[in-house]
Order: sequence, then structure tokens, then C-alpha cells
Amino acid sequence: MTIRNMLDDAARTLPAAIAQRFHTSEGWVARTYAVLRERVEHCAAVLLELGVKPRDRVALMLDNCPEWQEIYLSLAGSGVSVVPLDPKLREQEVAHILNDSETSMIFAGGRLKSLIANILPDLPKLRALVLVDGETSHEPVHGRACWDYDKLLEKTAEKISAAREWFSRHLPAADDIASIIYTSGTTGRPKGAMLTHNNFCTDVEGALRAVRFYQTDNFFVVLPFFHSYSFTANFMIPLKSGACMSFVRSIKTITEDLRVLKPTIFLGVPLMIEKLYDKIAENIRGNPLARLLLFLGIKAPVRKKILSSMGGNMRLLGVGGAPCSIDVIKGFQHFGINILEGYGLTEASPGVAFSDLDLYKAGTVGRVIPNAEARLDNPDANGIGELWVRGPMVMKGYYNNPEATAEVITPDGWLKTGDLASMDNQQRITIRGRCKALIVNREGKNIYPEEIEQIIAKSPFIQDVIVLGYVVDGETGERVGALLTPNTDAIAAAKGSLSTDAVEDLLRDEVLRLSATLADYKRPRKIEIRHETLERTSTLKVRRITYQGSLDEKE
Repeated sequence: MTIRNMLDDAARTLPAAIAQRFHTSEGWVARTYAVLRERVEHCAAVLLELGVKPRDRVALMLDNCPEWQEIYLSLAGSGVSVVPLDPKLREQEVAHILNDSETSMIFAGGRLKSLIANILPDLPKLRALVLVDGETSHEPVHGRACWDYDKLLEKTAEKISAAREWFSRHLPAADDIASIIYTSGTTGRPKGAMLTHNNFCTDVEGALRAVRFYQTDNFFVVLPFFHSYSFTANFMIPLKSGACMSFVRSIKTITEDLRVLKPTIFLGVPLMIEKLYDKIAENIRGNPLARLLLFLGIKAPVRKKILSSMGGNMRLLGVGGAPCSIDVIKGFQHFGINILEGYGLTEASPGVAFSDLDLYKAGTVGRVIPNAEARLDNPDANGIGELWVRGPMVMKGYYNNPEATAEVITPDGWLKTGDLASMDNQQRITIRGRCKALIVNREGKNIYPEEIEQIIAKSPFIQDVIVLGYVVDGETGERVGALLTPNTDAIAAAKGSLSTDAVEDLLRDEVLRLSATLADYKRPRKIEIRHETLERTSTLKVRRITYQGSLDEKE
């Protein structure tokens, strides 16, 4: 099975089904699977015109849009290896990825022209640039061809018959590399995970055996496709199911777009799901009738109102990419809203574990997908060890980096995830933290930062918290420290206008109050307040590596 097969099957069996919904200057637009398939062929005419060949590496650096999908399906569907990039990356990061992957061409948003132009002299293998939405000039940039995507579609419209013939001849094999996805860099320099068509297709197969999705589902697409979680969850799964993919206009319009698009599935990251829950909880606090009904144990009218605020058809919230607050998960469950947490990593395409509604327990990420296996390596006395997984969804390796590949994939095919986990008697997995984030104090005790972060994050006055190990000159082992940012809106609403010193005192008091429930050796001994926004990855996780060592005390 290949991604091309999934597209062809959907277009053949469900030609009139809505594949995409998105907003334009003229309003909301719907495209069927038949139309999507036609546009993929039109894009193939562009590839033919530009001399793209199977097994070339071509970068795709766009925000979510229907063009992202049609370009990807045309590239991967003809055997090209796609290199998806985050449009928010800095010049140095983009240059590293394009050089490391030996990319020959890039499709990018029009606003990124200057960024790419600045690094072109350092990209000897990049021969052409195609701009989507915003560029009409065909003038070369630093001697490299520069094209406008829409103009190319017009130019090649007469060659569609030749393009169809070319596209029909260039079929990818299951073991061909569909994507080279670079890790976010939360734990070091990005490396390109080579993910095959078979990796993605078997991961989708495992997900569909674990969680039920239907052709009638309508996926609410917020997360960017360049990230492996959204790519598989919001693109590959609906493609295989023949379901609809509805594009949110922007983060700021989520509430309105939910009501307009009426999705059935919302797969997001914790920050999004937590904000959605905070909004629901705020509305309930401001509604005396809702509070009375909940006090009396009458939940049905409140649940109906909550579902109405999400469009009325929502049947499942899914959360992944980082640990979600257990209180938020239990809060949705209290209102009768189905919510599941899953787990994965880029190197596993990315889905590793999904929860089953019948067996779901808040705080766990479910069981390993049915067509894979998992084990804990070297578990400690508490049953916590590094999670290893094996199955057809595990990557081929890191591009041009056999040494790094050998570090994470054993000779018998086990992928070392780098995550600490435990399993209960139902084989449900609980993620305990990152191996590299583990704090070991001078007594040799293992301390898991994520456990402490979840406790401290319960304060409404704290926006972000990172728990870090720090070292003091002359001492062995690490101490526990915390780096915080204030939730200024919540503080102003509850406490009024406070000075900077008063805000910092408040946050320190909150840490001391909440961490009192922890064992003494787990409590932060050093608390630092930051007033600037912390750096985040594409899935909105705080980029921990940026702050590693920032609390150290060295002479």
C-alpha cells in the first residue's frame, strides 16, 4: 500500500465525497475527492515541466492550505521524497535542512521569497523555487529559476494529457521514501527521519484498528501538516477513510470556525485542548443555570450546550504531541465529551499508542497499536523504563546519518523512543518523561520533571513552567529548579494591578503551595521568573533544550 493508492482509492470509490473545506476571499469552498485527484494531476504537469524525477528530494514550506495537500500528493504520488518544513523556521535552520537533505527544489509561500533568497548562495544543490500565493514574477533569484505556482498551472494546462501519462507511469513503491521529516530540535540538532509509504500506511492501518473513524467524519484541521502528528492524524487518516478535512482559517478564528464547519473530529495539542476547556469552564462559571444543573447532577443540557459551541457534531477530541493536563481530560469526561490521548514520535510515522474509549484511563496514552509491539528497557523498581517500539511504522533511518540511526534503532529493529514510560496490567502506557530530562539528585534518586510540572501548572497564575535539573559547583548530582512565566490576565483579574516584584512573589508562593504535596527531594529549590514568552516548537511545546543549563550555578 502507498499514499498514492489511498488517494486513488478515495477518488475511485467516493468521487463525490467532500475531501477539503477551506476559506477564500469569496467564502467557504468545498472540493470533492474527484476534484482533488484532478488537481493532483494538474500539479503533476508542473512537475513534468520542471523536470522533477522520482526519488528527487523536493521541499514543501507552506502553511496549511489545499495547495499543500495537492502538491504533496503529486510529489509523493510520483515517487518523489518530500521534505516538509515549518514556515516559521529561521534562515539558519532552513539552510541546514535543505543542505542536509540535498533538496533540489522548493515549493514555498510567497512571503518566504526573501528568506530563501538570503540563503540561496549557501544552497548549491537547490536549482529552482516555486512560490505559492503571492508571487507573479518569473525573474531568477541568484541565478536560480523562480516560478509562480498558479502561473505554472496555467502554462501547463494544455499538457495535462502528457502529465496524466507521466503520473500513471511513475508509481511509488511501498518502500520508497515519502517524507523526510526533520525532528523539531527539542533535544538537539534536527535530523531527517526517512519515512516510507509503507511506514505511513501501516501506521494509519494500526490507528484505524485502534480507534474508529468513518467516511462521514469531518476533521477540524488546525495543526500544521509539516509536523508528523498532524500529517498522519489530519491528512492520512481522513484520506484513507474518505473523510472530509476542514481547514481552520487561523488560530484566532477557531471558536467561530467550529460553529461554521461543524466538525466531528478535533485532533489537537494540549495547549489548544486546554484553552478550549478553559473557555467552556469560564462560560459555565458565568451561567448560574448551568452551575445549578451540574450541582443537581443533570448534565445532558449542559453537554448539549457545550457541543453546540463546537458546532454540534463533535464526537471525539484527540490530544497528542505532549502530555495533557489530567484535570482537563477528566473535565471533558465529566461533561460526557469523548476525549482520548495518544502517543507517538516522528521516527514512528508517528503513531505508537492510541487509547480505546472502553478502556481509556486519564493520564495514559493507551496501548501500542495492534500491528506493532512495545517493551520497557531496563525498568527501575517502580516499573519505569525507556519505551522501545517495533513495527512496520518505524522509519528507515536518519537521512545520510547512519551513526545517529544506529543510536536509536537496534539491529533487531527496536526503536529507542527516548521516553520513559510504565505499563499497567491492561498494557496501557503512561509516559513519565524524557530520558534526557531526567533529574538525578546527589542521593541518586530519579526525579521526573513532567510530574512536578503538572502539579505546578495547576496554578491559574502560571502560564508556563519548566522544571530543570541544575548543578552547583563543587556538588555531585543535580538539584531541582523551576523556570516560570506569569499568566498576566489571570493575575490582573484576581489580584488587580501588581508590581513586578509582587507578581514574582505570588508565583513563588504558588510553587511552594502546590509542591508541598510532593516529596521533599522533588520540590524546586530554585525558582526563576521570566516575563518574556518562552520559545516553543511547532506543536507548541516549550523548547526545553533552549533552557537546559540556564539555572546552573558555576563560578
